[in-house]
Amino acid sequence: MTDLNTLGLAEARDALRARTTTSKELTAACLKAIEGAGALNAFVHHTPEIAMEQAAAADARIVEGDAPAMCGLPIGIKDLFCTKGVPSQAGSRILEGFLPEYESTVSGNLLGSGAVMLGKLNMDEFAMGSSNETSVYGNAINPWKVDERQLTPGGSSGGSAAAVAADLCLAATGTDTGGSIRQPAAFTGTVGIKPTYGRCSRWGVVAFASSLDQAGPMTKSVRDAAIMLETMCGYDPKDSTSADLAVPNFEALMTGDIRGKKIGLPKEYRMDGMPAEIDKLWADGADMLRDAGAEIVDISLPHTKYALPAYYVIAPAEASSNLARYDGVRYGHRATLDAGDGITEMYEKTRAEGFGPEVQRRVMIGTYVLSAGFYDAYYNRARRVRTLIKKDFEDVFAAGVDAILTPATPSSAFGLGEMTDVDPVQMYLNDVFTVTVNMAGLPGISVPVGLDSKGLPMGLQLIGRPWEEGDLLSSAYALEKAAGFVAKPTKWW
Repeated sequence: MTDLNTLGLAEARDALRARTTTSKELTAACLKAIEGAGALNAFVHHTPEIAMEQAAAADARIVEGDAPAMCGLPIGIKDLFCTKGVPSQAGSRILEGFLPEYESTVSGNLLGSGAVMLGKLNMDEFAMGSSNETSVYGNAINPWKVDERQLTPGGSSGGSAAAVAADLCLAATGTDTGGSIRQPAAFTGTVGIKPTYGRCSRWGVVAFASSLDQAGPMTKSVRDAAIMLETMCGYDPKDSTSADLAVPNFEALMTGDIRGKKIGLPKEYRMDGMPAEIDKLWADGADMLRDAGAEIVDISLPHTKYALPAYYVIAPAEASSNLARYDGVRYGHRATLDAGDGITEMYEKTRAEGFGPEVQRRVMIGTYVLSAGFYDAYYNRARRVRTLIKKDFEDVFAAGVDAILTPATPSSAFGLGEMTDVDPVQMYLNDVFTVTVNMAGLPGISVPVGLDSKGLPMGLQLIGRPWEEGDLLSSAYALEKAAGFVAKPTKWW
């Protein structure tokens, strides 16, 4: 077998069990691909020795007949996950040199099942960004290319998306606070699912906005997403928001039979100025699901227009609180002090040097909306709006809708620097189709469906009922089969 790094999780799992390849061979192929793809800047901390040791252990488990679904499969881990003894910086200077003495629950679940960690993946600083341009490591680059322009892989899980799309790993972990799995998946022609809030433990994941953050897989297919998600999930008593629910066999539930399912199209997602290509993609996706036996119905989510402004009050407010712990005292970066500087000056200089401009902007916004006199006017009002957004979805699902189909992004991947040089609000608009899912705590998945006129991938989003990831994955599988998306970026790196 050649080009083992191009396999998906399901193919590689089956090959390992059939003994037609080994984990060491799979891992070596990925490490070779990573070595040749430095131009993409997807991997920021490399762990080849650890990877080969884990691969050898996985091969031994397979021989012994102890082979969980992820055993022997080489993956990348987003830098937001704390990994024991391996740098975990959340893409920020302020965590420079931080080597956790513990493993995040999600990465621990994966490694415990025999998955192989190839290294840590690039991301926007503290997951704050939609283009991977706020990273202390420099931006990751989308392997898809138009002319000579370098394109964003999306954010904040941009390194994860780029690595999966370029076949540097078989799959990767991501996190999603307002679309940070689904948007980069759409930009790179990959699959990304954000599960129901509470399905995956947040313990050991560096916090951005605690009531919104959720981990999920980024993969080459919907089946791969089902396989990886099952291992990532599970109740964790160390996370007070972790749901004490049994984790189903998502792959077994993924029949792709959606006959009789009711799929909703929300009228509020038909935005003014939406590119014709995105509108056509959405219509084509609805036709595909209709042809597969689903009933397509128009629905209303009336508070959608308030989701983005409410999100950009709640998320910065929680970030302001979460990031207060980074002060240079116990770990990470500490500024050099002048004679006579005290503890206050150390805090100020360390945080000014350690946090990038976007993180500083959001911390200041968050501090402002939580301050006396503005708490009720902004933060509490945004929380009330969030409740209304959640009720919109509850009403639609109560009326018999099984899933909701929307665009994943308002455009295909844009050029690096194109958004950062204008009003930051323009960048925030990239989350317009995805933030409602986080605000309501629902599962959502992005599936690649087609190419635009420039030859860049575009994705559609399916939103499901809470805790019904199996049903959502089945609908996504039906869409994936109907779309028949098999395009890959032409290798240039």
